[in-house]
Amino acid sequence: MSPLNLKSLITPQDAHAHCDVPCGIYDPHLAQIAAHTVVRMSTLICELEKPGPDASQDEAQIYSHKIARMTAVKEHHAELAKQELRILWGDYFKPEHLDAFPNLHDTFWNAMKAASEARVHRNVDAANGLLTATLDIAEMFWQSKGVTPVRQPSRQTTGGELVYPS
Repeated sequence: MSPLNLKSLITPQDAHAHCDVPCGIYDPHLAQIAAHTVVRMSTLICELEKPGPDASQDEAQIYSHKIARMTAVKEHHAELAKQELRILWGDYFKPEHLDAFPNLHDTFWNAMKAASEARVHRNVDAANGLLTATLDIAEMFWQSKGVTPVRQPSRQTTGGELVYPS
């Protein structure tokens, strides 16, 4: 095989697709669950009683371990919520959706900022802001599919709601 022919076999070619997930399957449910988890972990962290000055080394280590575990879970789920929302924002929603949802970009942007704030700090308000924005996005998503969304009690320890298609 001549060098010219070999080069044509290994030269990358442009591929064109409408999104990262060509199957067309999208759902905001995982983002909602992740946001609920961020709320729960933020609340637990804020409620965790810090050992006093007379606490044993074992009590201090248990406290540190609990904080570390809850923080890791909170940060993971905040990033998971952002990832799921980015997929919806970047891959599912199209310019034509802006006519029906003029606040679409602001809602996503606020969700991303709230997720970052909740991930980095012990901020229950930011966690709740993430959840609120995520529920709003879930409603827009289902409405864009011609479905009337319904909010149902989440039945999670965080309380609140989840958005489902009716």
